[in-house]
Amino acid sequence: MSKLTENERYQRQISLKELGENGQQKLKNSKVLVVGAGGLGCPALLYLAGAGIGRIGIVDFDLVSLSNLHRQVLFSVHDIGFSKSLRAADILGQMNPDIEIEVFNQKLDNSNALEIIAGFDIILDGTDNFASRYLINDACVLLNKTLVYGAISRFEGQLAVFNKASTSAKIPANYRDLFPLPPADNEVLNCEEAGVIGVLPGIIGTMMANETIKLITGIGYPLLNRLLTYNSLNNQFFEMELLVMPETAKMIPKNADSFKAFNYNWFCHINSHFELKHEDFERILNEQDIQIVDVREQGEELLIDDFKHIHIPLSQLKEQIPDIDAQTIVLFCQSGKRSASAAEILSKHYGQSRKIFSLKDGIAGWQKNK
Repeated sequence: MSKLTENERYQRQISLKELGENGQQKLKNSKVLVVGAGGLGCPALLYLAGAGIGRIGIVDFDLVSLSNLHRQVLFSVHDIGFSKSLRAADILGQMNPDIEIEVFNQKLDNSNALEIIAGFDIILDGTDNFASRYLINDACVLLNKTLVYGAISRFEGQLAVFNKASTSAKIPANYRDLFPLPPADNEVLNCEEAGVIGVLPGIIGTMMANETIKLITGIGYPLLNRLLTYNSLNNQFFEMELLVMPETAKMIPKNADSFKAFNYNWFCHINSHFELKHEDFERILNEQDIQIVDVREQGEELLIDDFKHIHIPLSQLKEQIPDIDAQTIVLFCQSGKRSASAAEILSKHYGQSRKIFSLKDGIAGWQKNK
């Protein structure tokens, strides 16, 4: 892009005396990785691309679905069924063809996180589960990368900047200083389970982009060692200081080998022992001695009429386990998290007398892939 064209594109930013051409050049030279092209990632990506971030990485292995569209503002009905990361890259490339966009159409895990994250300056965590958040945090600490964190649920959002030292925050806080240990099973539900108002990720995701621009250009006061929370129902903001706790540093893997060996799913109580894959679920649907159980709460979702089942909410199951005569019990919820907990409960009750399964990725995942 010629200097004249560049100045025209970014004129409103360059006109800011706090930013100017020097700040715009810093944005051009920067490398930012966005993990998750979902509710938080979509608005963040839009504004990072618009601001002129020179190189943007996008990590996401999921496909666009109809239920995404009320909050994932990059996509339309024409994108349903396509890769989020690939579609996001195409759309952003049309919006600003003068930046570089790198796509990682894969799941970020122990085997690839360090290699992917190492190529970027600032990491934005737009994921929606605790295992991914701890993994991303630990990788950023090991690689000394700045992490911009955002989280949303129902009507509330959180925002913070981790692993960035400054004159006021000489010892930087990381995600484990906020949450030393993951919550107990079903203590905190993700958006698929708990729901979310569509505008909230737009607000928090845009604020994540704003923090990133401040960090790169050196303007303003980023949320270092501070957590900002926002309630969309009453428009109240609350800010708290994050204290660095020496004991949490001991929880982070010490090197690349220990990081790759760390079981984040186990650490975050994600059980796969009872998981039933979609193809196996379809195979046993017509068996005679089987009982399928919906463990979602009353009125939580539309009724399922694809197969016969009964409804026992997890909250009820925890208090009193009903008699189920079938030898095979398949439990499902929205995303598979609560049904895994229900499977644990029934397994302890019935022992080896029943075959007990939890539908992998829940009913939402099965309907998406059937």
